[in-house]
Amino acid sequence: MTQTLPSLAQEAWLNEPRLQRLFAVLSETGGEGRVAGGAVRNALLGVAIADIDIATTLTPQQVMLACRAAGFAVHPTGIDHGTVTVVVERQPFEVTSLRQDVATDGRHAQVAFTSDWMTDALRRDFTMNALYCDAHGKLYDYTNGYRDLLARRINFVGDAAARIREDYLRILRFFRFHARFGEGRPDERGLAACVALKTGIAGLSAERIRQELLKLLEAPGAVPTLMVMAESGILAEIIPFTEQFAVLERLPRDGILRLAVLAAEPEQLKSRLRLANEEAARIMSALNMPDVAPDMAAHEQRVLLYARGAQAWEDGVDISWALSGAALDDGGWRALRDLPERWITPRMPVTGQDLVGLGFPPGPLMGRTLRRLEQYWLDHDFAPTRRELLALAKEGKDG
Repeated sequence: MTQTLPSLAQEAWLNEPRLQRLFAVLSETGGEGRVAGGAVRNALLGVAIADIDIATTLTPQQVMLACRAAGFAVHPTGIDHGTVTVVVERQPFEVTSLRQDVATDGRHAQVAFTSDWMTDALRRDFTMNALYCDAHGKLYDYTNGYRDLLARRINFVGDAAARIREDYLRILRFFRFHARFGEGRPDERGLAACVALKTGIAGLSAERIRQELLKLLEAPGAVPTLMVMAESGILAEIIPFTEQFAVLERLPRDGILRLAVLAAEPEQLKSRLRLANEEAARIMSALNMPDVAPDMAAHEQRVLLYARGAQAWEDGVDISWALSGAALDDGGWRALRDLPERWITPRMPVTGQDLVGLGFPPGPLMGRTLRRLEQYWLDHDFAPTRRELLALAKEGKDG
C-alpha cells in the first residue's frame, strides 16, 4: 500500500525569504533545488532543524556562477563531492549537486554528477535521510523513507552491506541514528550487515569515530543502543569499554561525561579518538574526583570545589550520584550538584606580588609561604582577610 505523503508547505523554515530566494535562483538558472535529508526528516518528526541542505540538478559550476551573479557569497567547501556553501544574507546553505558514487574505498568516494533524483536517493545511507522537499512543500520519497520514519526504523537504502562497504562510518551512523530516532531493537537486516563488516571500523579516522560516538552518547536511546553494540561485538571495535550501562543511563546526556564512564582505558582516549586537550583533561579530572555525597560537610564541599573547579565538581557529583542509586530528583544530591551556582569560588587574597612588598625574595621561601597562607585560609573556611594573611606572612618572615 502506497503511503500518502504530507505537505510541508506551511513550515515557517521552508517559507523563510532567504531560502526561497535561493530556490528561485536555482530555478531561474534552469535547474531545481530541493531540501534534502536531515531538515526534511526532522520537520516530519517535529524535531528542531539545525541545518538546511539543498540538493540540485545543477552542476557545482552552474551553482557558483548563478549564486555569485545573484550577489550571494559562495565557498567551494566540498567541491570534489559537488558541495558549495552559499551564503544568503549571512545565512549559509550547503548546496550539493545530485550525484552517484562511481568508486569507493570504504572511506572516500569518487562521484559523478547526475540530474536524476532517484539515482541520488539510492546512494544515500538510510531511507529516512533520502527524503526531499521542494520549494512548495511537496515531499518526494524514492525509498519508502516516510514509512520507515513513521515506524521509527533505521533502514539502509537498498543493500545494507553495499552501503556499508561504500563508507564504514555508516556502521556507527546506523547505531547513532537508532539511538536518536529509532525505537525497539535495531533493524535486523542492518544489524547483521554491521556485525559482518565491523572490522572495517578500524580503517576509519579517529576524528570521524569520535564525532559519531559523542553524538550517539548524547542521544535519548544511547544506553540500550550501546548494549546492542556491546553484545554484537561492535563496541569493542571502537574502544575497550566497561559495562556500567545502568550508571550511564543515570548520567546526564553529556557525551564527554558518558565517555569517561564507558571507557575501560580512559587515559588512552585522547590518542585513540583524537580528543581535544580540554576534553581529555575533563575526563581525567572527572574520574580523579573523590567520591562525594550529600552528607559531606559544607566546609569540605567548598574546599573541594575550590581545589578542583566547577566543571570537575559537577562531573564528579554526577558520577557519584549515578553510582549511588539515589533518586534522580533527590534534593540533597541536587543541592550538592548546584553548589557552584550558589557559592562563587573566592580567589586567594594574597599573591606573590604582595609578598614581594613584604620583602620576600622570589624563590622557594615565597612558594612555601604562599602555600602555608593558602592552607590557613582554607582551614578557616576562606574567612581570613588579605590583611590577616599578610600579617601572618610577616610574622613567619620575621620569626
